[in-house]
Amino acid sequence: MIVALDHIAIAVPDLDKAIKRFLEDFGLEYSGTEDVESAKTSTAFFPLPETSIELVHPLNGEGPIAKYLEKKGGGMHHLCFRSDDLDADVVRLKEKGYQFLSEEPSIGAHNCRVIFIHPKSCDGVLIELNQPSEDGHH
Repeated sequence: MIVALDHIAIAVPDLDKAIKRFLEDFGLEYSGTEDVESAKTSTAFFPLPETSIELVHPLNGEGPIAKYLEKKGGGMHHLCFRSDDLDADVVRLKEKGYQFLSEEPSIGAHNCRVIFIHPKSCDGVLIELNQPSEDGHH
């Protein structure tokens, strides 16, 4: 079952400038950056009660976020919903006809298990589902 909005991700062409915007201009708490080698992204998180805004930027100038930025120049990239049973949610949503970008979840930021639903299944919005690691950190 989906239990919360985990984060909203925004693809940004200039990570440092975007971090300053959310940290200094908007005054949000900043929990730091993390490179996710498997996704070829650098991420920066700004946790709000029960959610975060995630900034995603190409790691070493490559990967799917680089292609997204080339095409769109920045903008909202995806919504992520936290799950307490990711495997069950994937089965349930596949039965409902949702298409996923991969067959199985992979490991994303914060060591969460993650999987993405194809935007064609969600009116053009890329949706991520994640399940926090067993240590409770999301």
